[in-house]
Amino acid sequence: MTDPAPEHRQIGDYRLRELRAENETSRLWLAEQVSISRLVLLDELRPERSELRQAFLANIRAKAAVDHPLIGSVYEAADGEEHCFAASEWLASATLHDRLQAGEPLTAVRMAHILRRLAEAQLYHQAAGHATRPLGLHHIHCDDHDVVRIDNLVVAGARAAEQSREDITRLGAALRPLVADAQAGATRMRTLLSWMCGEGIESPLDWQQVRDICEQIGQQLANPAPTSAGRPGRHAGRKPATRIALGVAGVAAICIVLVLAVRMRPQQPAPAPRPALPDAILIPAGTHPTPDGNPQNLAAFRISPHEVTIGQYAEFLEILDTLAKDGRQNAFDHPEQPAEKTAHLPQDWAALLAAAKNNSTWNQRRVTIDCPVVGVDWWDAAAYAEWKKARLPTQEEWHAALLFQTGKPTAIAPADWLPAGSQTTDRTPAGLFGMAGSVSEWTRLPAVNPANPLGGRNWVIIGGSYLKPGSNALSREWITDRMLRRPDLGFRIVMNAE
Repeated sequence: MTDPAPEHRQIGDYRLRELRAENETSRLWLAEQVSISRLVLLDELRPERSELRQAFLANIRAKAAVDHPLIGSVYEAADGEEHCFAASEWLASATLHDRLQAGEPLTAVRMAHILRRLAEAQLYHQAAGHATRPLGLHHIHCDDHDVVRIDNLVVAGARAAEQSREDITRLGAALRPLVADAQAGATRMRTLLSWMCGEGIESPLDWQQVRDICEQIGQQLANPAPTSAGRPGRHAGRKPATRIALGVAGVAAICIVLVLAVRMRPQQPAPAPRPALPDAILIPAGTHPTPDGNPQNLAAFRISPHEVTIGQYAEFLEILDTLAKDGRQNAFDHPEQPAEKTAHLPQDWAALLAAAKNNSTWNQRRVTIDCPVVGVDWWDAAAYAEWKKARLPTQEEWHAALLFQTGKPTAIAPADWLPAGSQTTDRTPAGLFGMAGSVSEWTRLPAVNPANPLGGRNWVIIGGSYLKPGSNALSREWITDRMLRRPDLGFRIVMNAE
């Protein structure tokens, strides 16, 4: 592969450092974003292949629409006269291919964790209808703390009907050499990989079944069945061969149970795929009215069209649990977070999450994992935003987004606490929803209450909520306690426009 002296090249804000891959269409570089000293992957369309520009950009747009914590993000795309490129997240941790080449097999419990997370990411692609390139071991990253990330493999076009089955079969075969022998659960994991390849099972596994079986294996290995302490006597002299035979029989019994669980599962129609959550909305730079009536010049920004959901927040908590194994559970905490604030679990989280996963009721209201998360304080919201490389909106940004393409914000009818993406009347013409109802939201900075101009600056909660049917999108509250939690209080995030 030819390396055209990258040390002498800079494309926009990106200094090229190393050519990682190339083909007839493009080159993939490891580059440094100079302004913020961040390493990225830069995918550059070859200048001599300008006739492929539209197809190249279509693939980049498809990748940029992905919003999932396990999948690499696209930061920026540029379509200029001289250069057409996209900068995306560089996943620096070792891949499973690296571990295979280094002869570093995985225990069954680690592989069950990794495969469960892969299944969750693939279920996201499946529900969103994303077409993706074939998934291989070199696309799967896992660090020493078992944080799993996956390269963004999305391409433009419709998802093929057989794509999930083909990915499952390919991955089942590829993972076999990585199973550590003579380790607890190895037989169970090899059996699952055989099923993924279509061996010894009547119907092919789907991603939901892969996820469920991995969760079962992980729970079994984390909580092994209790064994008798054993007393001196007639059992004390049991031959080692007998104990081994019993152990093998026990593993076989577990496998038989899993086989029967899959084979005897009643054939049900596949559930309707969950609609993909909408993308962030760009609010252009310019002078915008503020909630207090004084125009303010704002830089362009992107804002989530919906509040952060229960499912999205649950993924954040899973990352914190993983980081906690290395004592890094505070990695995303705000610098001013008080010492007594030691975790980011929302109020009544266990009950709320269980109800959301089962599409049942919480606080006498039906919830799903796509409903806005509630019961979070300001510190929780700020930590989530930091994890997403985003921030909470200021009240001025939130108000500018509300008014974008909106004629009369008070005419927006408040709606109930509904899943994000629902067809609801609580929607602005630009596609923002939940502004007048759903849940009220935290903002980033304190401000003076215009009803008490001589008072101090307090923290602003903005927007109406389902518990206040008389409120609307112009509703605001000023509070002094950032530890406040309520069943109608959540948040959304904003990002820079670049």
